[in-house]
Amino acid sequence: MGRKEDNIKKAQEIMMTPEFIRNIGTAAHIDHGKTTLSDNLIAGAGMMSENLAGKQLMLDFDEQEQARGITINAANASMVHTWHGDGKDYLINLIDTPGHVDFGGDVTRAMRALDGCIILVCAVEGIMPQTETVIRQALKERVRPVLFINKVDRLINELKVTEQEMQQRFVQIITEVNKRIIANLPEDLRKTWQVKVEDGSVAFGSAYNNWAISVPYMKKSGISFKDVYNYCKNEDQKTLAKKSPVHEVLLDMAITHVPNPLVAQKIRIPIIWKGDLASDVGKAMMNCDRDGPTTFMCTKIVIDPHAGEVAMGRLFSGKVVRGQEMYILGMPNANRVQTVAMSVGADRIAVDEVEAGNIVALSGLKDAISGATCSSDKDMEPFEKISHYTEPVVTVAIEAKHMKDLPKLVDVLRTVGKADPSIQVQINQETGENLLSGMGELHLEITQYRIVNDHKVEIKSSAPIVVYRECIKGRGGPFEGKSPNKHNKFYMIVEPLEQSVVDAIKSNEIRTEGKIKDPKALAKQLSDLGMDKDQAKGVVSFKYNNIFIDMTKGIQNLHETMELCKQAFDEAMDVGPLAAERVAGLKVMLVDAKLHEDSIHRGPGQVIPATRSGIYGAMCQAGRVLLEPLTKVYINCPQDMMGDVTRELQGRRSTIDDIHQDHDATVIIAKAPVAEMFGFASAIRGATQGRALWSTENSGFVILPRELQEKVVGDIRKRKGLNPQPYDAGYYSG
Repeated sequence: MGRKEDNIKKAQEIMMTPEFIRNIGTAAHIDHGKTTLSDNLIAGAGMMSENLAGKQLMLDFDEQEQARGITINAANASMVHTWHGDGKDYLINLIDTPGHVDFGGDVTRAMRALDGCIILVCAVEGIMPQTETVIRQALKERVRPVLFINKVDRLINELKVTEQEMQQRFVQIITEVNKRIIANLPEDLRKTWQVKVEDGSVAFGSAYNNWAISVPYMKKSGISFKDVYNYCKNEDQKTLAKKSPVHEVLLDMAITHVPNPLVAQKIRIPIIWKGDLASDVGKAMMNCDRDGPTTFMCTKIVIDPHAGEVAMGRLFSGKVVRGQEMYILGMPNANRVQTVAMSVGADRIAVDEVEAGNIVALSGLKDAISGATCSSDKDMEPFEKISHYTEPVVTVAIEAKHMKDLPKLVDVLRTVGKADPSIQVQINQETGENLLSGMGELHLEITQYRIVNDHKVEIKSSAPIVVYRECIKGRGGPFEGKSPNKHNKFYMIVEPLEQSVVDAIKSNEIRTEGKIKDPKALAKQLSDLGMDKDQAKGVVSFKYNNIFIDMTKGIQNLHETMELCKQAFDEAMDVGPLAAERVAGLKVMLVDAKLHEDSIHRGPGQVIPATRSGIYGAMCQAGRVLLEPLTKVYINCPQDMMGDVTRELQGRRSTIDDIHQDHDATVIIAKAPVAEMFGFASAIRGATQGRALWSTENSGFVILPRELQEKVVGDIRKRKGLNPQPYDAGYYSG
């Protein structure tokens, strides 16, 4: 039996004992070496050839990933490692995540399945914007970080630092990481979760050259920082890799510092699940109980040409057996599990059953989407919605090249939306035009590539279009919205929503999904955030980050009509009155209503248009504004290129926030509108002869400059087939 087969057999045995399981991920900025590291860990654990490690990029088994040299999907792999601390075998479930900002959604979803993550920081570049984002995401999900400072050889050989300077650089990176950890954790975890050199929660090395070192491993192997420095300087990293292999050091670090599922779930469940912890399901998940109800969180859907849709995710309690029935919460019917498997790179190894605490792949859950809660208990409270730090800002319109493919394209788009919730899909079966919204140009390119190559549908696509939002300048109303039969009237006031409330909705502190369960607690939460107490008491509905409030008193029959008013509010927030774009950050108040006493005269066809007109009219009076998405741009370039880079940025309506020196490079941080950033990649390459490193992250929405608003609104309305001139308040008073 080969080493790989032997390991798979061992892995199947360890799966049954959660104290010997560690669920870890890699997370870092793009190009800081996550996939190379993951490869070397898998190779070291005997799951692939060691010569190919770091070159094969086993977890980048998608051909697009290999062509572009970046990770797009979060890939799973399980391996066995013998810990030198006690000589026992441990099962390590590893998820390699993407670093590119366009695929941030994959990182957030992967975090839900993990208990710990290896944060990689490049010794040369230090902490980058995406590193901060992944640390924040990990801590928000209570995933314990350990630190690996990678590319130490480049620090020594390219930057020619002395041994002293090398150690100073390490101290600086560790301090920066700890600063972020302290800022994102509650009091009780701040001290214990900081990374420290002396306890071995920090390692240093080169994933590409297959070596790493940590203080506990130094004691074991007798290698010192001086030796590391000399081996690198003398171009002898091969000996270093033999004496101190990266997989041993890092997997030892994971086993020592990442909590096992029994410990981790006690910390994590109260954060990621808001149900009753004293219920059967609550107790089972807190204790990672294999005999409790089955609870599975789907963090990723993989489309397999043979098995169809495979749901990957974390089993928090109970067990999953082939043929078992599970409910996808929010869906009416149970789904039957067809296969249960563990993942090793691109391979899935079928097993008979899996118990709580493992990361597992299940086929047959056809209703599951990424982020879905699956359980044997159909009345279970679902897990908290996974909130992303960014939202889609770029859209393309796509249609099938051949009419015969139209029905197939609609199915494919639904599948794509299921597999990647960061992509928003709007399907228009009447016009045949479908809108695909994503995090950036690259995100949409990859998605289109998958539609053509994986799903075999030829498509035509438009140039990328920017996604805007609508809001208002001040307060508007009361505005009267009349029903078509003139028997019902609704009086609306609108004003901008307090920024503190918008932020709380974005960070998921305020639950906006489904029915409002505890109006009193919500009212207190909102008034603590600065909202007027009476308004806070009247909140009846949320849509995105907009709030609908009932401020009326004692109006007969209003409670019967309220569901229709909420529906009208939803519609108005989806399609604003200025450019038919989504509305953001709005407070809508119903202050009075006159209703016909006979219910036949206040049906949906009367109430919905009246409420919607009332909202639109009040928005016109308040002064409508268009919000455009911004992107934060980080550029690292040689000093003599600085002028070319700033010229390139200034031509794109950007504001430069900061310019500073880092060794012999210049770092420029700027904010620019997404609309101006198309084609930036080739422009910056041309301006700097390819010598600039750059990255972007989405930076929210700001008001579009007044002088551009008329033109942009006209263009959007023309594109959508609307009258180029938006209607004024008079149009809605009809």
